[in-house]
Order: sequence, then structure tokens, then C-alpha cells
Amino acid sequence: MNQLALELAANRDARLHFVGIAGSGMSALAQYRALGGAATSGSDRALDRGQQASDRALFERLGVTLFPQDGSGVWGAAAMVTSTAVEAEIPDLAAARAAGIPILHRAELLGAHVRSEVSAAVAGTSGKSTVTTMLFEILRHAGRDPGLISGGDALCLRDSEVRGNAWRGLGPLVVEADESDGSLVQHAPEVGLVLNLHRDHIEPAEVFTLFRDFLARTRRVRIVGDEPECRDLRAGALVTGFSSAATFRGEDLALDARGARFRIRDIAVALPLPGAHNASNALAAMAAAEALGVGLKESARALAHYRGVARRFEIVGERNGIRVIDDYAHNPRKLAAALAAAQASAPRVLALFQPHGFGPSRFMREELAALIPAALRAADRWYFAPIHDAGGTARRDITAADLAEDFCARGAAAEALRQRDAFIGIVRREARSGDTILVLGGRDNSLAELAHQALESLG
Repeated sequence: MNQLALELAANRDARLHFVGIAGSGMSALAQYRALGGAATSGSDRALDRGQQASDRALFERLGVTLFPQDGSGVWGAAAMVTSTAVEAEIPDLAAARAAGIPILHRAELLGAHVRSEVSAAVAGTSGKSTVTTMLFEILRHAGRDPGLISGGDALCLRDSEVRGNAWRGLGPLVVEADESDGSLVQHAPEVGLVLNLHRDHIEPAEVFTLFRDFLARTRRVRIVGDEPECRDLRAGALVTGFSSAATFRGEDLALDARGARFRIRDIAVALPLPGAHNASNALAAMAAAEALGVGLKESARALAHYRGVARRFEIVGERNGIRVIDDYAHNPRKLAAALAAAQASAPRVLALFQPHGFGPSRFMREELAALIPAALRAADRWYFAPIHDAGGTARRDITAADLAEDFCARGAAAEALRQRDAFIGIVRREARSGDTILVLGGRDNSLAELAHQALESLG
């Protein structure tokens, strides 16, 4: 554990400067610090371009000082906080190195909060934001005044004048623990969860090692999902799920368009969120809540009113019998789960998927082509938006047309769009009563706007 990070996490007077502050992970940490009254500043090239005006207004309300990303904000800071997504040539990094100002990875600061507080950290390649928010809502409903640091925006905080991915409380801290950049090694929570192990950012064998080490550092209670890929992580852990391998096992699972229902130890749970994967997520959250002192009945009451996470199977609205759903799914297993949940209540799904980068598209291409075409029904339609380009030095040697060609070769009705906005015209022309419109993709928050535009196009 980085001793400097521990000291700075507890020091309200030392100004920490967050580079890339508008990103989901960095904004959560910066908000958590500012909500505690600690000196906080930041910069982001998106803010310099005049983008994400709502985030700028939020930071200013919280007392965060914003600087241009030209190195000027570094001077006088006790340390600079960065992430793997921040490129080495950014002026703030160069200025910090020149001035001898300490540079912390965001995982080091997050790990310091996790270590110094009663905490639960949620890991896994799918469902992290959902389970993190479920656990936060359960603890909040039980009067435990929890804190939150997450990659997704909790809708229950939407009326609190915060973005929704951070909250400061006096009770247990619930955090989303990310494996994508290897930073999971910084965390030593009281309660540690590993939900599943799918192919996402890095090879599963590497992720397995990270998850194994994370569980070994967990201080008190280890919780692991019952999927076969997690079999070798179960030693000494509470295993959650619906299979015979689970020791915290749900029963009598029933799914419909309204959500999921099941039982755990004779406690009935009605979750207003569809999909078997979300029922498994709820079980994991209930197990963690029990480890933190909240009974199953209290958890079930909280989950009955679960508000959800922005862009996690978020129902944007319904018009003329057509429902529009926005979902953050971006790897093959997440996409398949979102598609299955949408298909459960619609005879036809029109899905738009925006791949979240050139590297991930190459990495997941084979599994994507193996999973999704087989899951599409004859009536379903799948559209690829152009691959999301976040800038930088990425190798741009794969296109959405390549991915669509893979799907078509397997008999799926798939098409690559030259422009993402063309999907609005498709919805306007093609959607009919009973359809579900599904907008899919990670990283790019403007996809939420596209989902709303799709709803407006229905009349």
C-alpha cells in the first residue's frame, strides 16, 4: 500500500489535482474527495473543448477548481492523480515531473480509501456497477449511511445534485474495483466480491491472477460467483448464484418483462430489473450486505425499490408500443445478456452497438462473432455504429464494416452504418409496435443522448 496515498486520502488541506477529471473513474474519486470538504482540482481536454458542460457545472458546485490541461493546475498541488487512460505526453504530467510533484495512479488513492475505511469492493468483468449500486442502495435503505465510488451513475442519487457515481457517507464505503488496467492489486477491502470472469479488456488468464490476488488480500469476507470460470477462486469464499455450486443459492427464479423474482432462504425477492444476470447480481449484493450486517429481509425490501444505474438496461421510455432501452454493454457476454433481456419481452429487437475502441474491437472480434449472431432471432436486426475513437495513438486497422461482415457470414441480419445518427432514421422508418430499440456501447456517454433521440423519433 502506498503510504503517501494513505496520508493524502486523509488530508483535507492537501490539494490533489486530477488529470482527466471528467472520466467516469476519475470524476468519482474527485467528487468523493470534494464531498468530504478536501481541496480538489482537475483538468480534462473534453472540458477544454467545451464538452460535458453539466460535469463542469457539477465540479464547480462542489468547489473543485478546474484548470486548462496545459500544466498550469499542477503548481501548488500536493500530488497529481492520473490513470492508465491518461497519455504520457499530456502537459500536466510533464509539468508534475518537472516540478517534482508526486504522481499517484487513481487506483492507489482509491485503494487508500478502501484500506482505511469499512469497505466492500466489487470486482468482475461484468455487472460491477450494478452490484455496487445495489449494495449501496441496500445499505442506504437500512440506514447505514454508505459511501460510494463507482464507474456508473446511481439513479437514486440523480436528485442529489451529484453525478451519481460518488457519495460521501459515514457508513461502509462501497467501491467498484476495476481489473482492466491491473490496478485491482491496490485493493484490500473488508468484503471482496468477484462476480464473474469473462473475456473483456485483457486475457482471462491474466484476469484470473488479478482476481485471485484480490481475494487473498480481502480482509474478512470473500464472495465469488458460481460461474464455471470462477471455480478455482472459490476456496474459502461464499459462492453466490442459482446453480448447485452456490452456497448462497437463489431458488425458484422467474423472469418476465417487469423484472426477476426468486427466493433466498425462504425470503422472496422481487427485482424490478429483467434478466437472469441481474438476479445473480442481486444475490451477490445481498450476500455482501449480510456480511456488513444487513439482514436478507431488509435487503429484499430495498431491492424491490431498486432504481438502477444510468445506461445499465435503463428504460429510456416507450411510445406507440415501442420501448427504447440504453445499456452500457460492450463485451460479448454483456451484449448477449442485454440482448436476451430485451428479447424476453419483444418479438423483435433493433439493436445499435458502438464498439468502444480499436484495440477492444480486435481483442473481442472472434468471441463477438461467435456469441451474438447465434443469439439473434430471424426478426432481430443488428447495426454497428462506427468504432468509438477517443483519440490518441490507437492503431486504426479495424472497422465496424469488418465486424458486420463477420456477423453476415454467420447468417445474421447485420449492417455497419457510415454515421451513427443514421440509426435514428432507421428507427423512424422501421420500428413498429411491440419492438424494443436497444442502444449498446461503453465509454461514450453521448450514447445516452442517441437513445433519447431514438425515443423522440417515434413521434
